[in-house]
Parts: sequence; C-alpha cells; structure tokens
Amino acid sequence: MDKFSYLSNMDVSTVEHLYQSYKSDPKSVAEDWQQFFAGFDFAEQLYDQDDASFGIPANVKKEFDVINLINGYRKNGHLFTDTNPVRARRKYTPTLAIENFDLSQDDLDTTFRAGEMIGIGPSSLKNIIEHLEATYCQSIGVEYRYIREPEVVSWLQEKLEKNRNQPEFSVEEKKQVLRKLSQAVVFEEFLGKKFTGQKRFSLEGAESLIPAMDMAVEEGSNLGIEEFVIGMAHRGRLNVLANILNKTYKEIFSEFEGKDYEDADVEGDVKYHMGYTSYMTCYNGKEVKMNLCPNPSHLEAVGPVVLGISRAKIDRKFEGDNSKLCPILIHG
Repeated sequence: MDKFSYLSNMDVSTVEHLYQSYKSDPKSVAEDWQQFFAGFDFAEQLYDQDDASFGIPANVKKEFDVINLINGYRKNGHLFTDTNPVRARRKYTPTLAIENFDLSQDDLDTTFRAGEMIGIGPSSLKNIIEHLEATYCQSIGVEYRYIREPEVVSWLQEKLEKNRNQPEFSVEEKKQVLRKLSQAVVFEEFLGKKFTGQKRFSLEGAESLIPAMDMAVEEGSNLGIEEFVIGMAHRGRLNVLANILNKTYKEIFSEFEGKDYEDADVEGDVKYHMGYTSYMTCYNGKEVKMNLCPNPSHLEAVGPVVLGISRAKIDRKFEGDNSKLCPILIHG
C-alpha cells in the first residue's frame, strides 16, 4: 500500500488549514506534520526552477537541442524527402523546423560541437542543417532507426553521413551504370514498339533497377558470394531476365510470338512468370550462378519460395555456409 495513501482520505481543507498554520508558525502543528510540510516546501523550491538555476549553462542546453535535431533527422528525415517527381510530398507533423527543437533563427550562425556527431566537426547550425538535409531529405529516403542492433545503426549512420548519402563511383563504374541503364531503356522501348498491346509488365519508370541489381551482384561477388536467388513479381521481370540473367532476346521474343513445345501434353506458362538460371562472369573474373525463381500465381508466395530455395541450397550445397548465397527480393 502507498504509505501516503492516508492523505487521499483526508479532507483537503483540513490539510490546507494545517499548512497555513505551519506557514505562520511551524511549531503550531505536530512534529510529523512539520517534517511533511518541510519536505513539501523543499520539493516545490527545487522543481519550480528553470534549467539555469541548476547550473546548466545556456550553451550546453543548446548543444543538447542540436543533438535532438540531428536525431530528429535520423529518425524522420525519410518523411520529408523529394522522392516523387510528379506531385508534392505529403505533409507530416511535427516537421523538422528548428523551432520544434527549442532552437531559433538567432542560433543559425552559432558554432556547435554537435557537428562532430555527423562527421563535419564543430560547425554552425546552418551548416549542420545543410548537411542533414543533403543526407536525409533529398531524392533517397533512409529509414533505419527501427533496427534494434546498435552496432548496425551506427554503421549505417557512419556510411550515410560521411558523404551526405551520395554514391562515390569510379569512372568505370559510372560507365557501367550508364551501360546497364541504356540496356534497360532500349529493351523496353523495343518491346513497346514491336509488341504493342501485349501484356508485358514494363519496367518503364523504374529502369534504375537494372544497374542497381548489376552493382549488387558485382559487390556480392567481391564479398565471396557464389550464388544469387532472386524473387520478384511481374513488373520488370522480362528486363531482369534479359539484362541481368542474360537470357537471350531470341528466347524472350519467341515467347511473345508463341513458343512450340515438343511434348504436346505440356503447356507453357506466361512469359512474365518464367524462371531462369544462368552464370554471370563479374569484373573480378569470378563466375556467379544467377537464379530467378519462377513466379507463383499468388504473389504472397514469392518470399517463402525464395526462402525455401535459399535455405535448401545453403544447407545442402554450401554445407551451412550462408555467406556463399544471397537471396534478393524485389517488391512488385
């Protein structure tokens, strides 16, 4: 039981009367009430003061305010990105305005050591905000603070903030990105003209998937991955088959025109359900095996299918070594 529960059972006016008597003459009330009211006065004096009364300098408090601002960008910056080129971003509140972090326009030119948290050293608030905006609120949104492993969060923050979330590509890597992007665009344009009106689930508008996957495979090979298992829905599957798994154009085009099967009792699936397996030689000279899983008619089964295939290959082919295989799921 709460040792102060007796107070809730007393008449408030009685306690008030005792307190007023204590204020006039402490000895006019019993000793236990003197101790009670002395503690009440002490607490009232202690917690009714502002931060400065506790000896916290204003500049130190401002440093913590800037730290809160930085963490605000890290947690919610993805809500204020410029990721949609055709319409304005939906409005979210509270915003990342500095006033929501007890900062003001007068603080913009003040230098804060909190800039060291994002790798730019002591900097003005203006420069800190500029760095955070470039890192978290441009065309690439990053949502990662839900991750429970602190070491993973720290690793991501360091990678994102050291170069403002901008990729650093060599000249050769830039040429490869352009090459794969061009392949993706030309492929879709050809299909659109050659097979007008046929269902194909185009990748148009998302062709950057192809250079992104190409880069993932190249980097995975550098890390020792020997096999990839890919699961995806219909959208962009033909482009992935052609420009990632190197399925020949002849095979793909023949499926548009109708492919004959030697066994009359076997019916072919639609072209945008087809799976495929091939081998890709990476720039480091290593060969990796590429598997695009056949697409189940029920798309909610794509993930479980990839999981089962990957688990079986890790257990049986790679004897439990999960560093040799990389599953990739592409949202449809």
